[in-house]
Amino acid sequence: MKNENSNRTKRIIFRMSPEEYQKIERRSNASTCKNLSDYLRHCLFDKPIVTVYRDGTKDDYLAEMGKLRQELNAVGNNFNQVVKRLHTIDELPEFRNWLMVFEVEKRTLSNKIDSIKEHILKLSESWLR
Repeated sequence: MKNENSNRTKRIIFRMSPEEYQKIERRSNASTCKNLSDYLRHCLFDKPIVTVYRDGTKDDYLAEMGKLRQELNAVGNNFNQVVKRLHTIDELPEFRNWLMVFEVEKRTLSNKIDSIKEHILKLSESWLR
């Protein structure tokens, strides 16, 4: 079976204004066509063009969730470092110092988790409207 592109040896070149080009490029990007040539072939030969609707709120939601995940990972890493250090301490005074740090990190982690829950709730409410 031959490749679909194997017989495409002829080129058609024409000029357009920047505004016209931007309009075609915008429509091409909104479609599922791989490139501009594919989009133009679909237009010329009356093939169906499937457009993709991108909801900007979903993109914003995913970006915000990514930030929250990074923040939670950073706090979790700090928490794990403290716990690891607590397991290696033999002396009591040093243990007390690390125990205080542990409590601070524990509160920070709890606050971040609460913050993440609030953000998720707000984003979910705004997304569902």
